[in-house]
Parts: sequence; C-alpha cells; structure tokens
Amino acid sequence: MMRHWTVALCALGLAAALVWAGSTPVTAQGAGSIVGEVKFSGTPPAAKMVKVNKDTQVCGSDKPSEELVVGANKGIKNAVVSLAGAKGPAPKPAQKPALDQKGCQFTPHVIVVPAGAEVDILNSDGILHNIHTFSSANAAINKAQPKFKKVMTEKFDKPEIVKVQCDVHGWMQGWIVVGAHASYAVSDDSGAFKLDNVPPGKH
Repeated sequence: MMRHWTVALCALGLAAALVWAGSTPVTAQGAGSIVGEVKFSGTPPAAKMVKVNKDTQVCGSDKPSEELVVGANKGIKNAVVSLAGAKGPAPKPAQKPALDQKGCQFTPHVIVVPAGAEVDILNSDGILHNIHTFSSANAAINKAQPKFKKVMTEKFDKPEIVKVQCDVHGWMQGWIVVGAHASYAVSDDSGAFKLDNVPPGKH
C-alpha cells in the first residue's frame, strides 16, 4: 500500500529541514511506501544571491543561496524526511556515497548516508578547497583539499546531522545526514519524496 503525505513548513532556519513522518497506518502485507511533498506554507521569501569574492574564474561572480530553495509550486528542495520509530541498521549502499565540490558548491547540497559509511569527498574544480565539518557525535574534520587531491575519503560512524563548509570559499555549505536506519529520503526540486521498504503497521 502507498500512502501520500503533504508536509507544510512555515519557515526554515537551516538549509536541511528534518521532517519526521508519523501516525500513518501501512496495512498491506509486506513492505510498502510513503510518498509525499514538503511545501512552504504562506509566501516564500525571495531567493537570495551570494556574492563571490574569490576564484571568480571558476566560481563565477555570484551564487544562488541554498539556505532555502522553494520551487514554483512552493515545494521545498533538500528537506530530509525520516520515518519515526524505524528500527534496524541501514544496509550498505550499493555505491560509495560522494559529496562533490563543483562550481564552488557542494553537490548534492544534502546527502544521507548510513552510520559507519565512508564518503568520498571530491574536488572537481581544480582549485584549493577545504573540508570543515561541524559535529558532536563524529570527530570533526578540517582538512585542505588542494587541486591535485581529487578524492578524500572520510568515515562517519555515528548518527547525526553534520554541517560541512569550505573555509576558503565561505559561501560553500552542505549537509551530511548520518542515518540510524534505512528510512530516510531527501526531497527533490518539487519537494517530493518517497520512503521505500516501510514495514506494515502504524508509523
């Protein structure tokens, strides 16, 4: 059985909004899915542009802020949705998760990885970047990534939301959500999300 949710948010203080799904019965035999949308309630603020003041030959002259990205239908991009009460460890991903620095932005802006996963930090720009994480459960990282170092691999052992920034280019920020289980999703450009492998029962 598939259930559909619409989550309306009035305001966001973070680039990654954490939205918890709950109290939806899934009565079909076997695993089901929950699909939904994360939408802004009311009139969204005007999109912001961030002035670029370094490496403009690669980064450009300005960048759209990713603090809050609202589409034409008021859908919110990059919201993280999780199934409340989900249990069991997340399976090992088929491919190693990657966070790229491309066009002087972290791409994707938000990634979800299972606890214990290794993440490849890529530098596709060919200029000096820096990986600086802000976390409490996992050890903080603060490493330079020069242009010749195309890949650095870091491990995140414990569930938490980790902020990532580049100290060389202050506007560059991203998020690594280290999940405690498999039931996570990130909303797309339209605010849509889908949680798969939802067990039967009330969630």
